[in-house]
Amino acid sequence: MSLHVLRRPLDDRVAVVTGASVGLGARFARVLHSAGAHVIATARRGDLLERLDRDCGDRVEILAGDITDAKHRQDLVELVRTHGRLDILVNNAGICDDGPLETQTLDELRRVIEVNLISVLDMCRLSVQLLRASQSASVINVASIFGLVASGGPMAGYNATKGALINLTRHLAAMWGPDGVRVNALVPGYFPTDLTGNLADPNFAESIRERTLLRRTPGIEELDGPLLFLASDASSYMTGQSLVIDGGWTAI
Repeated sequence: MSLHVLRRPLDDRVAVVTGASVGLGARFARVLHSAGAHVIATARRGDLLERLDRDCGDRVEILAGDITDAKHRQDLVELVRTHGRLDILVNNAGICDDGPLETQTLDELRRVIEVNLISVLDMCRLSVQLLRASQSASVINVASIFGLVASGGPMAGYNATKGALINLTRHLAAMWGPDGVRVNALVPGYFPTDLTGNLADPNFAESIRERTLLRRTPGIEELDGPLLFLASDASSYMTGQSLVIDGGWTAI
């Protein structure tokens, strides 16, 4: 691999990142852009997307909207279609439910499923022809360690949808492999995001340190390398896999 490829492994590639206004999604959009990609970012918070646009300068397009809205998903794919192909699809948008299953309403559960699973299924469905038009298509489904093991807290919808994402990843890898489209899952543990309170609670942070083999909490930048690995040709012979970044949480 040349030094040029190492510096800008995603030059001229078209990437979509959902849930790109805050947290992992905002970081992912910036990392892909820094690696040379033309990034199309979407999320509900238009003001935060505009900040992303200003920060990055060029090679960024934004489209504000709710990923659970079928028309918004269609509009997003139509925007991608103006580029003629899609090289990287990062299905990152996600929410977490809270409280025991028996205390949740059906609408609350449906919302989690719509954001975490249905939107991913539909983005893949709508994007597949654009992915097939790429010479190096990579789909990255952002799952969670709680798609592999049970959480200690009550969030049944989150656990169920993240587990489904991991098996969806395997299935689509099998279906689309002959077309050269790779599908992998990025599986983080606890990282500092809005969903985790940015790990600001000292008791929560200490519980992570006690549970993980590395005995520390992570920095969000520690997902940059795994993301670029899955998005770039560095993982060109990898598909249907779950790349777990959890400090050793699921190893024992």
